Amino acid sequence: MTPTITPQLVSKHPAMGTTIFSVMSALATESGAVNLGQGFPDFECDPQLIADVSSAMHQGLNQYPPMPGVAPLRQAVSEKIEKLYGHHYDPNTEITVTAGATQAILTIMLAVVHPGDEVIVLEPCYDSYVPNIDMAGGVVVRVPLTPGTFRPDFDKIQAAISARTRAILINSPHNPSGMVWRHEDMLKLQEILAPTSIVLISDEVYEHMVYQPLMHCSASSYSGLAARAFVVSSFGKTYHVTGWKVGTVAAPAALTAEFRKVHQFNVFTVNTPVQHGLANYMKDPSPYLDLPAFYQRKRDLFRAGLAQTKFKMLPGEGTYFQCVDISELSVPEKNLGESEFCKWLTRDVGVAAIPMSAFYGNGFDQNVIRFCFAKKDETLNTALARLARL
Repeated sequence: MTPTITPQLVSKHPAMGTTIFSVMSALATESGAVNLGQGFPDFECDPQLIADVSSAMHQGLNQYPPMPGVAPLRQAVSEKIEKLYGHHYDPNTEITVTAGATQAILTIMLAVVHPGDEVIVLEPCYDSYVPNIDMAGGVVVRVPLTPGTFRPDFDKIQAAISARTRAILINSPHNPSGMVWRHEDMLKLQEILAPTSIVLISDEVYEHMVYQPLMHCSASSYSGLAARAFVVSSFGKTYHVTGWKVGTVAAPAALTAEFRKVHQFNVFTVNTPVQHGLANYMKDPSPYLDLPAFYQRKRDLFRAGLAQTKFKMLPGEGTYFQCVDISELSVPEKNLGESEFCKWLTRDVGVAAIPMSAFYGNGFDQNVIRFCFAKKDETLNTALARLARL
């Protein structure tokens, strides 16, 4: 009998391992810790949204939808963007429904990046960006945001642009820092990109989590940026349903046409009843219009508790993340880096967080960690009681 042999593969991505989110979530479960690491709510979405999706299922809307997404949802997204940001996207040729923002960004990379093209990313950055560029055959060009404030450094961005630059990826509100780009930032980016053919990828999944007195500045609002931009958004973040993995990409027709060439073969289309349910739910704008106040209250609750500790809080301008400086904390084990500190905090204190160094290619350690406050009040209060022991 011929023995069965499993082929040995030469990894295309030898540097890729298990994400820090998986590692810390597993450690939180093992330790019985409050998980403020991974960014997802521990509360339910609006029952009306569930009812709208269920109604779509019962109406028989369970077969393949059109490749770019169902027409009512694309229309609703187009109308929302125009109302909020003043730019009209044709729902037929410029709006595409995606299987979440992560798929959207990978599809953009596969559509526009040719082997050897350079793509600028601003670090610290969400952990899928760099692998997405790698998988498209692109060359990652890392530009650091300003340590401490995490604001864009436009001199460094300008210096990073070369004849090979194909795209730049920005993220506001910013994960992991919570920093929010200002109007003047968008104008400066528009000025820098104006003489180039660089594509802008604007990750705006936390668009409805910007806290007073700031406002979200979408790339859609700036004609010079909108003309070259893929604008990515997420229903999962906005409606507390991260597990549904539904997002959108808005882009000019010429860019959308290239995006859909890839989208049709790596996803084809997205869950039909969920799309119809979302379209019906979007008839009422109050859930996303009220979201900033909802999360600002949670942010303020969490920050008030942190103020009783030796954590030094960084500004919490947007997203549902709060970053803190740990350099003034006294812990039993001295000189712990961010990663080891987070493991110690999870095991010994019972609260899981994420090290900022995980969002840098070189593991840059600046004594900053990230908490997620998208949790029930009782979850946050439990975590704060444990952190108060520090």
